[in-house]
Amino acid sequence: MKKQLALLSAAAIIVLGGCGSEPTEQSDPNTNQTQTEQSGTGQSGTDQNQTGQTGTEQNNSDQMDMNHSSSGEVPDGLKKADNPTYPVGSKVILKSDHMEGMNGAEATIVGAYETTAYEVSYTPVTGGEPVKNHKWVVHEEIKDMTNQTLKDGTEVTLEADHMPGMKGAPAVIDSSEMTTVYMVDYTPTTGGEPVKNHKWVTEDELSAE
Repeated sequence: MKKQLALLSAAAIIVLGGCGSEPTEQSDPNTNQTQTEQSGTGQSGTDQNQTGQTGTEQNNSDQMDMNHSSSGEVPDGLKKADNPTYPVGSKVILKSDHMEGMNGAEATIVGAYETTAYEVSYTPVTGGEPVKNHKWVVHEEIKDMTNQTLKDGTEVTLEADHMPGMKGAPAVIDSSEMTTVYMVDYTPTTGGEPVKNHKWVTEDELSAE
């Protein structure tokens, strides 16, 4: 009888030992969890890459908006300056800060015109925040312009297309000055592509090279 009890006890120990080994074998879910976490980390890395790409695309978009290159066409009625201080072909230094990388940049004069230059505030037709004190829009770029210089505070519609959303935008004249305006080519001091036919800089925003 004792021998039978001993055998039963041994069998029970073996069974219990077998049951106790199952959680150890089920430790694989921990491995699976680790793999899931790693997979999650990988997804996060993908998201970061996508975010970085979006940021890059946004930066490129901003730079495109800031690059004020143009075809070089001028509005009807804009008269060439007879004897400009800086003739076409002159090398000059820009003293204006209309755009990043402009102040201190070396430039070449590609056009000089006698007109009235306006500083304006306007709301882009493409939406977004109003633009304050934009320099410059010339008299010939005002819709339905007359021969009279416009007074400060006059509400106008812009025909200029220097920036996205400018053409057709309602604007207010902030200030004006009769001057020679120049179209210039220059390379930004911050690097990047050269800007061609930038409109406009005034005479007091230039200095001899």
